[in-house]
Amino acid sequence: MGGPIVVRYAMFVLGLFIGAFGCVLMIKANLGVSPWDVFHIGLQKTFGLTIGLWSQIVGVIVIFLSFVLAKIKPTFGMFLNMICFGLFLDMFLWMNIIPEVEGIVQRVLMLLTGLLVSAVGIGMYLSPRLGAGPRDSFMLAMNERMGWSIQRVRLIIEVSVLLAGAALGGPVSVGTVLVAVLTGPLIQRTIPFWQQVMQKPYGMAEPLHRKAS
Repeated sequence: MGGPIVVRYAMFVLGLFIGAFGCVLMIKANLGVSPWDVFHIGLQKTFGLTIGLWSQIVGVIVIFLSFVLAKIKPTFGMFLNMICFGLFLDMFLWMNIIPEVEGIVQRVLMLLTGLLVSAVGIGMYLSPRLGAGPRDSFMLAMNERMGWSIQRVRLIIEVSVLLAGAALGGPVSVGTVLVAVLTGPLIQRTIPFWQQVMQKPYGMAEPLHRKAS
C-alpha cells in the first residue's frame, strides 16, 4: 500500500507544480487571468506580499468559510493543495524564467499555452483523488448552504471575486474571458487521460467524470 499512495501524492504535487507554471504563463502574457488570479494580483498590488502568499491566505479564509457554512472539514490534501500551489507560483515568478513578450500574437500564444498547461496540471492533481482545492470546497459549501446549482454558485463566486479583484487593480482583459470559457472544456478532456493513468495500477476505481455526471 505504501507504493501506490506515494505515487498518488507524487502525481498530486506534480500536477500542482505544472498547474502553477501554466498560471504564471497566463500572468506573463498580460492579457488577463482567471477571476481568482485577478483577485490575488489585485490584493498583491494593493497590500503588498506575493501573489502566491495571497493565494494561500485566501485559501485559508475559504477553508474556514466552507467549514462555517457547510461543516466541510479541512483535509490534508486541501492544505497541501493550498500550500504547494502558492509556493510553486511564487517560485516561478521569483525565478523569472519566462521571458516578457511584446507582440500580440506571442502574448495570445503564451496565454493559450498557459491555459493548456494549467488544464493538464489540474487533471493530474485531481486524478489521485487526494482532495479538492479550497475554492472548490467553498463552491460545494455554498451549493449545500444556499441550495443553488453548482453552475450558479460558481458563476456568482467568480463574478464576485473578479469584481473585487478589478476594484483592487487586478488585470482584467480579453484573456479573462478566454480563461473562463476554455478552462472547463480543457479540464474535461485532460481529466479522463490522467484517470486512466492512475486507475488500474494505483487503486482508482470509478472515473470522476462518470461519478460527477
